[in-house]
Amino acid sequence: MDTALTQRLDTLWRMEAPALIARLTRMLGGDVGRAEELAQDTWLAALERWPAQGVPDNPGAWLMTTARNRAIDVLRQHQRVAGQHAQWGSELEPQPLPLPDDSDALQDDIGDDLLRLMFVACHPVLSADARVALTLRLLGGLTTDEIARAFLQPEPTIAQRIVRAKRTLASKQVPFEVPRHAALPERLESVLEVVYLVFNEGYTASAGDDWMRPALCEEALRLGRVLQHRLPTWPQVHGLVALMELQASRAAARVDAHGNAVLLPDQDRSRWDWLQIARGQAALRQAVALGGADDPYVLQAAIADCHARARRAQDTDWAAMAALYARLAQRQPSPVVSLNQAVAVSRAQGAAAAWPLVEQLAADARLQGYAPLAAVQGDLLAQLGRRAEARAAFVRAAGLTGNARERAVLEARARALAEG
Repeated sequence: MDTALTQRLDTLWRMEAPALIARLTRMLGGDVGRAEELAQDTWLAALERWPAQGVPDNPGAWLMTTARNRAIDVLRQHQRVAGQHAQWGSELEPQPLPLPDDSDALQDDIGDDLLRLMFVACHPVLSADARVALTLRLLGGLTTDEIARAFLQPEPTIAQRIVRAKRTLASKQVPFEVPRHAALPERLESVLEVVYLVFNEGYTASAGDDWMRPALCEEALRLGRVLQHRLPTWPQVHGLVALMELQASRAAARVDAHGNAVLLPDQDRSRWDWLQIARGQAALRQAVALGGADDPYVLQAAIADCHARARRAQDTDWAAMAALYARLAQRQPSPVVSLNQAVAVSRAQGAAAAWPLVEQLAADARLQGYAPLAAVQGDLLAQLGRRAEARAAFVRAAGLTGNARERAVLEARARALAEG
């Protein structure tokens, strides 16, 4: 198979797999594991036929029709087996899965099925790690190997995590549905958390040689846009999408030609994606209009918007940003939020005003071993003229980070202080 066709087929699978699995899961009564198996079987059939016969004009429709027929065969087999063994008692055979009564049952908007699948994959009965892995597998179309490489974990570890997640969903009989309105806020919080975790890992990789993993950012944005389309009245959904759009708009400027990290003050803002910024700002306005001005995702998006509104780094409204971080710290208390607030204070009022805040945070056990805290200490100490202490802080930060690109930046700052 030639390279161009291989790439095209890989792209098709990534685009079509979530819809296939979502539709099959609904047909099979919520059996996510079996739905994924049938989707894989359908894709294998395509790989056998398409290289020789050509890719259909509408490959998505071909895959959906083939998958639907296979699911109906499975359902009919269940019905036959149940009929053959009825005389032995229903307890000896699981209840047959219902056959779709007519084609109308299969004409539901695919977006609804995708939304249901998202709520299943992100169900709180699963650990956060399991939710992330299963979401990327079922809704992102990523292979187990790709997920393992993205998170720098052994492939067998990720495979086991996904298998256990499917078993847990089956044993807990998690329904294939969007929760009812009363339960939706709590469940939606779990879904948004997973999307946010995926985006953050893509935006600033926690470990490895790459500063960013763009594929994870793209998957998170795609999932967020699905949520935004299906749940248009929920401000926190618009807030998360706004945050991701605004952050992702800087992607091209965050690395140089050699893949090295370029920090925000040094970025060429002409390389920011201003159309994506406009989309993010529109989502932010919608979130606020829906009454979500104090939602944590909306506040974070508003902070990102402060950067987006400044065409030059020196034009950033750091006082407004410090105020937003103060509101965020009230809504979502966290030492990391407080650390970011201290940075904003240092930009707005100077290092001397921020240093007591950072010293207080340094005593917080939750930030012990946290590389950004040491980096902020180094930055403030350098501004205060305490060069030796600043250099030691940057060396400490470099030793704490697991990301090679970030380590290189911190080591360079330490060297500059030593040489200066």
